[in-house]
Formats: sequence, structure tokens, C-alpha cells
Amino acid sequence: MVRLGNQWDELLKDEFASDYYLKLRQFLKSEYQSYTVYPRMYDIFNALRYTDYEDVRAVILGQDPYHGPGQAHGLAFSVKKGVPAPPSLQNIFLELKNDLGIDPPEHGNLEAWAASGVLLLNTVLTVREGQPNSHAGQGWEIFTDNVIRILNRRENPMVFLLWGANARNKTALITNPAHLILTSPHPSPFSAPRGFFGSRPFSKTNDFLRGRGGEIDWRIN
Repeated sequence: MVRLGNQWDELLKDEFASDYYLKLRQFLKSEYQSYTVYPRMYDIFNALRYTDYEDVRAVILGQDPYHGPGQAHGLAFSVKKGVPAPPSLQNIFLELKNDLGIDPPEHGNLEAWAASGVLLLNTVLTVREGQPNSHAGQGWEIFTDNVIRILNRRENPMVFLLWGANARNKTALITNPAHLILTSPHPSPFSAPRGFFGSRPFSKTNDFLRGRGGEIDWRIN
């Protein structure tokens, strides 16, 4: 049984007991036994483990984990310290510099954002090595859609940052007028010049949150 050690345990207990999740669990058991799968099993739910329900002030939605060795550790767009920042993350740091004047950090670990209230959630939480989207359609999308629905019902305002077409498809799940939705192209090298650069998501998030529960510290130590 999954134990996150915070409010998510109670909020997601029905998900973890549902038929679709039990089927997904069996799929994952087979995958981890037969293939190299990322992130490691104990890191799958780090996004929820590191950012408790009541602490979420912004949600950055990714697609699925990085599929290269040593990269994924359960937080969307983040990599472990010592691992070079992938191109999409480099572009995120470039926009952060242009938006807020924050210099790119020496590493790509975004745990500081998670601690500041940013839920770094992928729509699919696992992947085979070298095979992007290999775990799509197995049930993760149901799970993460329901996480978004739970957050949508919360009264305290938050910002949903939806980067790319897959993330923007989740817009229909966010119906509560208390929240702000910011959409843009994906920060990948192919898409970033078409509207991610110059979208100023970090300052817009803090402009909205100012007076509504506090700003996010976007610095990364």
C-alpha cells in the first residue's frame, strides 16, 4: 500500500483501492521485473510526497518522466544533482532568468520549488528506459486527472501552469474560478521559441498569488 505521509494519503485512499489502480499496480510490478523503469520504484510519488495538498500554490504539469539513466526522480522536469539539465529544463531556466532575473542554478534538481509549494506532477508517473510514453494508457492518466480534480475543488487559490498540448488538454478539469490557468507551448527546444519564451509564467504566478496565500520562491539553491 502506498504511504505518502501527508494529507494525500486520505485524499487518495479510494484511488489506491480502485480497480484501475490495482490493475496498474500489476502492470508496474511486471515492468519493473522485466525492464529498466524510471524513476526508481520508491520515487514514483515524490511529487505528492514533497508537496502536501494544503501547501500546493502552483502546479506544473509534465508529460512523463525522463527516460535516460539517472535523470528521473519523481518530480516533473527535475533531474538529480550531478545530472546535466535536459534541454527543456535549460529553457525553463532561461525563461526564469528573463522573467525574474534569477540566474540558472548549477544543477537541475527542483526540490526547492516543491518545498515552496510547486507540485511538479507528470500526467504519467513511470516510463521504460529509452521509450518515452511507454507507460501511457495504463491508468496513470486516470490517477493524475483525479489529483487535478481534487486540487480544483480546493478553495485556496492556486496557479496551474500547463505547458504544451498534453498539459493544455487538462484545462477542462480546472473549473474553479478561484484558480488561475496559465498556458503556453512546451519548453522543449522545438516549441519554446513559439511562445514559451516570453510567457513570463513565474512572475505571473506570483502576481496572482500575492495577497492570496503568498508568493513562490523560484530560486534554486
